[in-house]
Amino acid sequence: MFRSMTEVSARAPDRLNLTTPVTPMVDAFQRRITYLRLSVTDRCDLRCTYCMPERMTFLPRKEVLSLEELYDVSRGFIARGVTKIRITGGEPLVRKDIGDLFTALGRHLVSRGGADHDGRGLKELTLTTNGTQLDRYADDLAKAGVERVNISLDTLNAAKFAELTRRDALPQTLEGIAAAKEAGLKVKLNAVALKGVNEDEIEDLIAWAHSQGHDVTLIEVMPLGDNEEASLDQYQPLAAVKARLERRWTLAPSDANTGGPARYWDIAETGGRLGLITPHTGNFCEGCNRLRVTATGQLYPCLGGSERVDLRAALRSDNPEVEVADALNCALMIKPEKHHFRMDQRGADPRLPRHM
Repeated sequence: MFRSMTEVSARAPDRLNLTTPVTPMVDAFQRRITYLRLSVTDRCDLRCTYCMPERMTFLPRKEVLSLEELYDVSRGFIARGVTKIRITGGEPLVRKDIGDLFTALGRHLVSRGGADHDGRGLKELTLTTNGTQLDRYADDLAKAGVERVNISLDTLNAAKFAELTRRDALPQTLEGIAAAKEAGLKVKLNAVALKGVNEDEIEDLIAWAHSQGHDVTLIEVMPLGDNEEASLDQYQPLAAVKARLERRWTLAPSDANTGGPARYWDIAETGGRLGLITPHTGNFCEGCNRLRVTATGQLYPCLGGSERVDLRAALRSDNPEVEVADALNCALMIKPEKHHFRMDQRGADPRLPRHM
């Protein structure tokens, strides 16, 4: 069972007064920000080739936000109108005592009576994980208020999984998926479409997932991290993937919307849903409602941009309430209209030192 955050919070004074009336977050393009992607660690127990090198140098722990700071960041965003928080990494479940954060944030869920006196609260608390730790944590995540999880799974072939992730961990991931289902969590599988790697088994992966009651989202590889050559060589436009799928199945546009960038399709023959995230072939920025905070407290208004605000410095300042508010306002002003990923030629993409 996860511990209560009360014990954790007691170790550090609460210096953010979140009862002061605040305005919702709206950027310069009149997009309402309601979704926070919060990274809790840069560490991961896998080394996916499109994401990070084998010999990854991780951050010193003192540079990473403490659990108390992560909680304060979350509360600050909730007070400004964020209704969905996705916990990410690295691999979030390798963070020591991460369950404390889930328990604390779960108390802000509206469905659990967590709305404040102005009605502000979370509609959803979720996470993205590689699944290797889920057999240990699935039950407690459900008890904390998590209702669905995204699990990264690019292949069902054990040898290919080991080659792609540099770890022989497919059994652990599959056990984690099964544990999540058993715990009552809604599972969505995320697969990066990789030319020459898994393009010949995407159909089988979708068929298997739908037979298990899981939705699938395919993602175009993005120029993030330290592996430019790999991501360029593996780039597979999802328009081509969708065309192949339509030769086997009947895909109908779905009106499903999970608050993220995916566009969804219902597959008649499998009875399941397919999402497509297309940062290159189908820009989705016009409806962007997200901000991202890294484990070091850097606030990125855009996944594909270098614009950032140092939220950690604001949190650790002498006047954090004012500094955090100013940081959030600054992020809204500098959030770009759209990203500028380029995968059509080498050296053209805005490679960013963040991992996919």
